[in-house]
Amino acid sequence: MVIYEYAWGNNPRRAALKGRRCVVEARGRMGTVLVRFLDTGERVTTSHRALRRIGPVRAHVKSTFSIVAADPEAGEVGCAVQSKYFAVGTVVPWVRSGLGAVATQAAGVAAYGPRALAELEAGASPADALARVLADDDERETRQLGAVTAAGESAAHTGAECLDWAGHRTGPGYAAQGNILASEAVVVAMETAFVDSAGMPLGHRLVAALEAAQEQGGDARGQQSAAVVVERVGAAQERREGIDRVLDLRVDDHAEPIRELRRLYEIHRRWDALSRATFHHRPGSYELGAAILREALDDLGEDAIVLYDLACFEALAGQTTQAAAHIERALELDPGLRPAAEGDPDLDALRG
Repeated sequence: MVIYEYAWGNNPRRAALKGRRCVVEARGRMGTVLVRFLDTGERVTTSHRALRRIGPVRAHVKSTFSIVAADPEAGEVGCAVQSKYFAVGTVVPWVRSGLGAVATQAAGVAAYGPRALAELEAGASPADALARVLADDDERETRQLGAVTAAGESAAHTGAECLDWAGHRTGPGYAAQGNILASEAVVVAMETAFVDSAGMPLGHRLVAALEAAQEQGGDARGQQSAAVVVERVGAAQERREGIDRVLDLRVDDHAEPIRELRRLYEIHRRWDALSRATFHHRPGSYELGAAILREALDDLGEDAIVLYDLACFEALAGQTTQAAAHIERALELDPGLRPAAEGDPDLDALRG
């Protein structure tokens, strides 16, 4: 992709366009071109002589904002991202439990994510990890990366040729960065939302940071995709799946991807509780599973599936009075569960 700057300014209409960056989408006769301005997405037909080439970008430019973060107390690391780019979750976020998280964007090179994680694993600081990854890159000034360690040390790089507005903010436990943004307020809002939500689950804080950024205008070109990824040390030993990845949600193409990501996150909270409880479906551990589901009901409100599984754990633990009340309520909320309940051996203790 070649980036141009609109150079003419000899009338009021042209003066409003002068200095703005654009790409050529089509070429017509007599030297006319259709250009799209990167800050607004506006399309204008003009003369090719009005454009001044300012450089090629070999990778597709992703107008993006992201945050990488760590919760050392919970043993979690994660990344959240939104972009005017299809399926941004496949290329920007890179997360490894016990190690850290990396975001690679702008004229991004996805391979820099795992390379930066490898540098962190070798003992490099986040700043040194990013510097080493970019050391031999002739186009490093078009790149933007953020990195955080599991202990909370952070760093970011915004190349001088990243398209305006571009920049980053870092602090203990996070790095927030973005390019082709409505203004600096977008990154400031990400930082503020993350810091102010301390004590909440990391997944919630990451999505909240995206929501706050979007409220400030977000990506200047609009919205398309979003993602959030979190890993936690020890999760592999707590789940039947046997992996440390506890959250991995992607919205690949949507008019309001952050709003959709929040909806999916709320669904995830329920299924995460069910998954964690299932690990305790064994003699001697039933009460632990029940405790997880009671907490989920307190946090999320009534849910038929959560109530059903809670009744199963309670029945297996000998808490038949509570189990009977919970299965009754589950079937009231979702009568479709009745056939399963009638033959479920977990509920045998409730049958006369």
